[in-house]
Amino acid sequence: MLANHKGEIPFVLLILPFLLGIGIGLNFSATVYFTPLIISFTIAGAAFVALNIGYNKLNLYKVKWLGGLLISLILFTAGWVNVIQNNELNNKSHFSKTSAQYLVATINNEPVLKNGLVRFTARVQHTLSARKATNTSGTLLISIKDNAATGLNFGDQLLIPAKYNTVDPPFNPAEFNYKQYLAHQNIYYQSFLYPHQYAVIKSNNGNHIIAYALRLRQALVQKLKANMHDTTAIAVASTLILGYKADLSEDVLQAYSKTGTVHVLSVSGAHVAILYLLLNFVLSFLDGRKHGKLIKAILIIAAINYYALLSGFSAAVCRAAIMLSLIIIGKTNSRYINTLNILAISAFGLLLYNPLLITDVGFQLSYLAVGGLVVFQPIVYKLIAVKNKWLDRLWSLCSISIAAQVITFPLSAFYFHQFPVYFLISNLVITLPVLVIMYCGLLYLALPQIPILSKALAYILEQSILLTNKVLTAIENSPVASISKIWLTTAEYLLLYVIIICLFYFLFDKRKALITIALCCLLLLCISWSYKTISLFNTNSITYLNLKKHPAIVFKKGTEAIVLTDLPVYDKNYRYSIQPYLDSCEVKNAAIYNIDQDVNTPFLRKHNNLIKFMDKTLLVCSGAIKSTSPEKIKLDHIYITGNLKLDMAAINANFDCNLWLIDGSNNDNNIAAIEDKLQENHLNYKVLKRNNSFNVISN
Repeated sequence: MLANHKGEIPFVLLILPFLLGIGIGLNFSATVYFTPLIISFTIAGAAFVALNIGYNKLNLYKVKWLGGLLISLILFTAGWVNVIQNNELNNKSHFSKTSAQYLVATINNEPVLKNGLVRFTARVQHTLSARKATNTSGTLLISIKDNAATGLNFGDQLLIPAKYNTVDPPFNPAEFNYKQYLAHQNIYYQSFLYPHQYAVIKSNNGNHIIAYALRLRQALVQKLKANMHDTTAIAVASTLILGYKADLSEDVLQAYSKTGTVHVLSVSGAHVAILYLLLNFVLSFLDGRKHGKLIKAILIIAAINYYALLSGFSAAVCRAAIMLSLIIIGKTNSRYINTLNILAISAFGLLLYNPLLITDVGFQLSYLAVGGLVVFQPIVYKLIAVKNKWLDRLWSLCSISIAAQVITFPLSAFYFHQFPVYFLISNLVITLPVLVIMYCGLLYLALPQIPILSKALAYILEQSILLTNKVLTAIENSPVASISKIWLTTAEYLLLYVIIICLFYFLFDKRKALITIALCCLLLLCISWSYKTISLFNTNSITYLNLKKHPAIVFKKGTEAIVLTDLPVYDKNYRYSIQPYLDSCEVKNAAIYNIDQDVNTPFLRKHNNLIKFMDKTLLVCSGAIKSTSPEKIKLDHIYITGNLKLDMAAINANFDCNLWLIDGSNNDNNIAAIEDKLQENHLNYKVLKRNNSFNVISN
């Protein structure tokens, strides 16, 4: 629904300076900015009040822009101040600012068991030192390697040692920035605990409403397991209906992701809309009764918000719950509703509560998708006129999928580096199964255990999920199912958005200037891509990656690479730290060799410990040093790995090196001993452990 004039969408216009303020605040969130911002906010607010009081006397109608400028300044400073206040590190009572022996922390989310670790976040309420308790604040990420920790629940209050570390930044190029991801959730420190390092001192200490919702969700997950047998189907049902993702496998997630249907696995607006349609149908008997519409609206709004609570209050489901609640209120009172305005109101409310939500990928994609549907779907739909009623409905569904996919493509490519080619087919194929899964699942969970009926519903639910998974797996394995290794810079994905908006606006308004702007942006985008591709193709490099407990060296020549490591390609460390770097460098062919294996290729030769790559020569110290040369060999680098006890005399007798590199597989004691020896001999070195990877250009 497009607005005919800006008066219909005041919140869309008002939220823009607020968003700008939040964006600036994310990069400048120190408390030093707080006082000047408060002063600016107060002055702008006072000036706006004075403007309205003296509007006629001062003839301010001649400067219409002044009021808008003041409102924009007020909202801009409010957004910035909101970020500063929301940053837990700016709180003087943050636990990191108090030295202590122990911490008292309350678990504030659902503990999850993954890879042998029980993980959860906890609110630190007190620090204990010399029997003195100090009230504190702040969120701590806790990981416990203990089977007994699986019994921990939301609201349990723990006593733990005050031993915590900052979250490590990404050490390797193109690696996921976990430190920033946690910072956007106000988490800056983490603690790793083992058996007997923690004690539960109180239970049920959290929010009782959230605790109830989590207990109910767990009970409903168990109910799914009671009559369903396939673990994958149970995991998908738990995720799709209840937002419980702990049991979801990577393979299933990848199948949905590569086919452009991953949004189905996140409880979002579509799920809330399905629930709304069901409730609207069930309660339709109230429409003709006295106060029936009001009662119906209250019941539906309560049910939708209850479902949002049950599914974990994700950004997408909160957006949908707020929007639907406002739409229902408007329709009940026979008010004109502009969807864009309601979309902006819901965003404003959520960001006012937590400005860091703007960094959440789900929040961004959810609002972009809905905005695209509201603005672009009517334009796409009108491109083709279909007279047949059923084909028209099919084209309507296609236009919805196209509009949502086009508007979210630049952002999803920026974050996930892939584009699902068959997204249109996938979304059409799963439309009916998702409706069956949702309605069967909701009915199954809502009804008490009735032997025949419950088993029948569970069977339909399970078979629908298995059929959907088979279809999506077939699409995933089809030729060219997805375009991967898409690495966009911030400027590139912003240019893509300018192109998309201009093209759609041209279809709506037919202004030639829009095509000119789109073509100019397309030219800039092509230049950027071409420069980046040519630069990567002509660059030959050696990159010593920083992996915990594992060696990894990447020799890159154009679009080919050789990786020396002890990790298989399917290992999570390889996929997390090595593969993203190869993809970002547009490497098309990567050969993997063990660190001790000999290699003989046109551009790299490795014999025993010695490696020759282009104009660089290096030595890998992972075992006994072998050299048959009668003279000292000049080396560019010596790479020490595998916790090797360094024989400095043997190395100095055979080699002359410019730089020594100590990788992360060496323990701290061995690194300290090696550093002492290198310093004694006045040799240059670099420790990779807890440091950035080291890249060298080779010609």
